[in-house]
Amino acid sequence: MKVSLFITCLSDAIYPRVGEAMVRLLARYGVQLEFPSVQTCCGQPAFNSGYWDDARKTATTLIEAFEDSDFVIAPSGSCIGMIHHYPKLFEKDPVMLERANKLQAKSYEFTQFLVKVLGVTDVGASFPHKVTYHPSCHGSRLLGVKEEPIALMKQVKGLELVPLPFAEDCCGFGGTFAVKMADISGAMVTEKVDHVLETEAEVLVGLDMACMMNIAGNLRYRDKPVRVMHLAELLYEGVK
Repeated sequence: MKVSLFITCLSDAIYPRVGEAMVRLLARYGVQLEFPSVQTCCGQPAFNSGYWDDARKTATTLIEAFEDSDFVIAPSGSCIGMIHHYPKLFEKDPVMLERANKLQAKSYEFTQFLVKVLGVTDVGASFPHKVTYHPSCHGSRLLGVKEEPIALMKQVKGLELVPLPFAEDCCGFGGTFAVKMADISGAMVTEKVDHVLETEAEVLVGLDMACMMNIAGNLRYRDKPVRVMHLAELLYEGVK
């Protein structure tokens, strides 16, 4: 099967190690990820700000980039979630609507693909640390990614998974929301970090680097030594 990596903007520009961890983990199961170099932003910032014509342009580029792929995998529930909005963008264009539906059907968040498609829950990792998990909004609510990351972490030897109080509360990032409503966003991430600190976890793990970046920034601002990781990083570090 032809499996393509949709790296997403933040992972590409700021957290390339997340993509590297995904590639190396999946290679252990015979999955050789391809990387179409023409891929670009999913269009979410334009879509959320009401610039749908601009969002259609980037969506078209992404649809073309992955046209020949059997599966598309990304380390972000938010960006895969945006692909689920593509049919809405092209609802008046039957040709593009069909192509958008095809991309949506074969696009997966990383843990979705690992658990639901490959049937893997135990990667053979060891990570002897106290860990808490933040379920990002788009991944858990829009895509329904809830059990997959938990199933993976439960199989990691030595990992102590501590429940995060009010885990489903938003971290306050929300893309352009953090810019337009900075004060509210700041209050939300401060509350989220308060709950992280309540767990006394050594590591905070998640599935979306936008949320992880936001929370990590607040932790650094408060000089709190909690390590923030994408789950792909944690799993790969555990099997190295």
